[in-house]
This record gives sequence, structure tokens and C-alpha cells, in this order.
Amino acid sequence: MKEIELKILVSAPQIPALRRRIAALGEAKPRTRRLRTIYLDTAEGGLAAAGHALRLRVEARRWTQTVKTAREMRAGLSSTEEINTPAPGGRVDLDALPPPIRETVRTATAGLPLAPVFETVVSRSTWMIAVEGARIEVALDRGEIVAGERREGIDELELELIEGPASALFEAARAMFPTGPLRFSTMNKAARGQRVAAGQAAVEAPVPRHAAKVEISRKDTAEAAARAILTECFLQVSSNIVAVGTGGDPEGPHQLRVGLRRLRSALQLFAPVLAGKAGNPRFDTLLTEARWLGREVGRLRDLDVAGTDLLAPAAKAIPREPGFARLAEATAARAAEERVRLRETLAGPRVTALLFDLAEYLSLRGWLDPTDHAQTARLAQPFCAVAAAAAAKADRKAAKRAKNIATLEHEARHDLRKALKALRYIIEFGAPCWPEKRTKPLLKTLRGLQTLFGELNDAAMAEELFLAPNAPAADDPLAARAAGRLIGGAERAADHAWEMAKTRWDGFAATKRPWA
Repeated sequence: MKEIELKILVSAPQIPALRRRIAALGEAKPRTRRLRTIYLDTAEGGLAAAGHALRLRVEARRWTQTVKTAREMRAGLSSTEEINTPAPGGRVDLDALPPPIRETVRTATAGLPLAPVFETVVSRSTWMIAVEGARIEVALDRGEIVAGERREGIDELELELIEGPASALFEAARAMFPTGPLRFSTMNKAARGQRVAAGQAAVEAPVPRHAAKVEISRKDTAEAAARAILTECFLQVSSNIVAVGTGGDPEGPHQLRVGLRRLRSALQLFAPVLAGKAGNPRFDTLLTEARWLGREVGRLRDLDVAGTDLLAPAAKAIPREPGFARLAEATAARAAEERVRLRETLAGPRVTALLFDLAEYLSLRGWLDPTDHAQTARLAQPFCAVAAAAAAKADRKAAKRAKNIATLEHEARHDLRKALKALRYIIEFGAPCWPEKRTKPLLKTLRGLQTLFGELNDAAMAEELFLAPNAPAADDPLAARAAGRLIGGAERAADHAWEMAKTRWDGFAATKRPWA
């Protein structure tokens, strides 16, 4: 039997309202029962290493053994092959499994004995609901994972498709979670239990998440590469939304903004494949909303940069300027206010809708258009052909922005900086297509240019922030004097960086492109 599920982590404060929303969709009263489940594996962890799980579950003194295999996870939606057979007396009986699964388990265990690794004890409340003509079982699990002396709590909502279109899972979830915080479960209970048994937390604490390497190859189709790259962007964005919502590390807003920029660059890279010539409303909405959220996050990120990258070094360099302390205090206070505002935005309906839209788009191939007869060929074309065309286009755009570089004014320099950033992301996405010895030097030079252009951006940001009518400590003469000195220093650094950037541009422009 194939299970299609959408899993979302929940917290105790969310549960009362969640229960009311579930009841409004179907049964008013859930069926609640206690489930004890024992997960088994070899001492070497053969089943877990192969991506399988074997469990024994008792309910009303009746034991069932279950094998879960062939699990696929896509942006919160999981698809798993599940085989259930009786297990009288709570004893594993591999001979009772159908032949293909039986051999799969025996291969993974290599004939080694099986033993309990951990167990889960949960109170499960279930409702049956109907959405978009589909039947869905909603299960709210509250309990714990037990591995020896270690215990970790479980609070999770599962929506399992019984029959009908999988899109109904997302529609039901939208009704249950009109606002956040929203945290998709990226691991099943077996994976979380393995972590607990290994002495780790069942679910990693929310921390700023950097971009991870995407496993694609030069043989992949455009659609396969698009799905892999966009899924990684989704994971970076959704993880950092949680990190910003729960912590004060300045790296959180930074990585969230980076993730949103990478998402936009990836969407633009694959626009000819996914959107097509006629466009695609879903695609356009994702791009628009990612751009909007990037601006929202940018306000906090600019304040963090002003405090850590500009004010702190300036105060150290000019210790006798008393206004720096006042300006730093006012900027930190403004950042704290902005962090509260951003957290409210991230838990609000617009961001929650963006996460559901992106998750559904990736999980269910939301780019498919049955009226677009040329789409199949576009999706099946080699990824490397798409990457080369996108890199060449972005390269031409950057070169156009850099024309007569010595005469560029502030706004034109800013446009060039954005063009270079987009080019860098596209090269990084397409890197598997080209020899590393050709992409590595180009990316190194490009990153160096971006660092120099970052100095220009810092100067512009400092001027915009500290010369605004509502600037931090605007009514404090000492802070205003410190702001003037800060802006002057940033402008001098920017002028120096600009001279270096002009010098290095010729070398970058002359570097051979790997896609050429």
C-alpha cells in the first residue's frame, strides 16, 4: 500500500485552535487511542541505512508488524510504501511478508538478528474529512520517543490521503493553518527515533541554515534539475523562517534573504522551462511573493549590518567618539523592533500561503499545463543546455550594466551589483555541467567583485538609514555627529572599493566562460 502524507510539526499553543479547525472540516469528535510502537533494526543499523523501517505496533492487545520502504520526501509531502501483516504475540515474522518486501528486508539486515532500538508512545486523535472530493484521515499525535533513558516529545499533525487528488492535502492544511508558525516535518518517526537512540535531539533546533549542495548531474533533465534546485531553495527559506521566528542570531535574517534571492534566481533560471512563453500564474505568484518577502527581511538585515559591520568597527577605530555608543544603542533598539515586526510577518497569512504554495508547486509538479503541448519537450531537454543559455544571458546582462564602468553613478553601480549576484547563483546552480577547473576561478573572481560591491552597498545603506527623518537617535546631536563620521568613513571605503572593482573588472570580463 502506498501512503501519501503531509506532515506538519505543531506546538502545544497551536493545538486548541487546530482542533476546532479540523472539526469544522469534518467530524466534530475525533477517535482517540493510545498507540505503542516498537522500531527494530540490526545492531549495525542495516534497515535504517537502506532507508527502511520495521515496526511492531500494539492496539487493543492486537499486534501488527509494518515495513515502510521506498520513501520519497518532497517539500513536506511524503510518499511511502507500507506493508502491514499480523504479528501474533508481538513477535517479528519475516516469513509473513510478501516475497518482494521479505527479500528487501533480508538483504538490508544481511541475516543479522533484529532487536528493539526505540519506541514511540502516543495519544492519536483521528478525524475523517472530505476536501475537494478527496477523503483524508487527519491524525494528531502527542506523545514521546523513548530510547533507553532518553525521551523526546512528539507533537505532529499528519494528513493522509485515502482517496482523491493529492492537492486536497494542501487545501486541507491551508484551512487548518491559515497562519503560522508553519514547520513542515522533514523526517518520519523512524528517522527521529534513530536520532534519539544516537543521543541526538529528535528534531534539530531551529538554527540559521546555509545553502546545501544540490545533488544533480549533467545527465539530468531540465525538470529534474529544476525540482531538485527549487526544493533546496524551499528548505533554506522555510528553515530560516523558523530560525528567525525563534532566535535572535543575525545570521538568520541573512540566510533567509540569501535563500529568497537564490529562489528567485532559480525561478528565473528555469522560467523558459516551467513558465513557458504564455506564462504561468502560479509561477508568477511565487516570484512576486519571494521578491516581497525579500524586501521585508531586508529591513532587519540592513539594521543588523549597520550594527555589526559598520558601527562596531567604527567605534573601535575611533574610540573617543562618544556618539557611537548612543547610535549603536538606538540602532540595536530599532533592530529589536524590526525583528518583532518581521516575526509577526513570518507567522502571518501571506508567508504561510507562500510556503504552502511553494510546497505544493514542488510536490505536485505545479508547472504542468495540459494545454501547453510543447511543455513535454521543454521539461525533457538537458539541464545543461538550459543552464548554459541562462548563464550566457545573465553574463550579457552584467556586461551591459558594466558598459563604460568608469562613469557609472550610484544607481547604475547598484544595478551591476544585482546583476553579478544573479549571475553567480546561476553559475553555482549550473556548476555540475562544467569542468570545476573552469568554474572555480570564475566564481572566485566573481565573489571578490561582489565583496567590493558590498562596500558600495553598505555606504548607500548607511546614508539611507542614518540620514532619514526617522533615523535612529535622530534627535541626539552626539549620535548625529557619529552618524556623519560613519557615513563619511563608509563612503571613503566605498570609493576605494570602487577603484579596485574597476581594476578587477577587466580581468573578470576576460576570463573564459565554461559554458561558451
